[in-house]
Amino acid sequence: MILAELVVRHTRNHMPTRRVALGDQYLPMTGAAHGAGLLAAVVAEHVGAFDDEQLEDLPRLLFEITRHGISVPRIALRHRLQTDVHGLDRSRHRLLEENGRFIVELDVHGAPGPQVVGAILAAGSMGSSVRQRAVQAINAAVAQPGVIPEPFVVRRLREGIPIMRPPRAGVGPVEEAYTEIDAGSWVGIPAERRWAMEVLGLRADMGVERIDIQKRFRRLLRLAHPDQGGASDGAAERIAELSEARNLLLDPDDGADRG
Repeated sequence: MILAELVVRHTRNHMPTRRVALGDQYLPMTGAAHGAGLLAAVVAEHVGAFDDEQLEDLPRLLFEITRHGISVPRIALRHRLQTDVHGLDRSRHRLLEENGRFIVELDVHGAPGPQVVGAILAAGSMGSSVRQRAVQAINAAVAQPGVIPEPFVVRRLREGIPIMRPPRAGVGPVEEAYTEIDAGSWVGIPAERRWAMEVLGLRADMGVERIDIQKRFRRLLRLAHPDQGGASDGAAERIAELSEARNLLLDPDDGADRG
């Protein structure tokens, strides 16, 4: 049974930009307040990666959103907060009840900073009547980094969300590009390499050869370009994704066959 869920959309680890948006969220704040518990767990797991400057700015930001909520777009804790999710990776965190146990399922394949910022963004987007409770839970987690609230059992997803594939560039709305696949086929393949392969339409069981990468890149680039019928909205982002994916797979340190 899902008691709470938070999906954070963010740039991928290998990309230099820091962008964060909210995806799906189910964060109950009344009764047992499972939403507050999940926010606290996400922050406690990841806030240890913040540097001193970010930790100094964090209380001011939390005080601000307690009183006024949070406006988007804006810059916060060196991340750009936005509503557009096109081209963004996703990390899904959930609080589950399984056989009488409370399982906090934390997706840890992405960078830690966006997870904390995403939790804060979720709290700031809540109504004033429950926002304070959410911020209190986050403050408690900041005070004890690495300490997951009792009585949760922690399950960490190190390769991202099971049975989900990342979106390919230029295939239409992002949400429609997510489909179920055989989760086992991607076992052992790092999340960034998996993303790059999916962007270029490569399956887990396919060889990654230089000539095939180049052919796929050129074909998808033509499809994504507005002059060739691709959508104008987000075209630059789709083209950037294709370039990033090609470069990652052609990196000699990545393990691709150079041909």
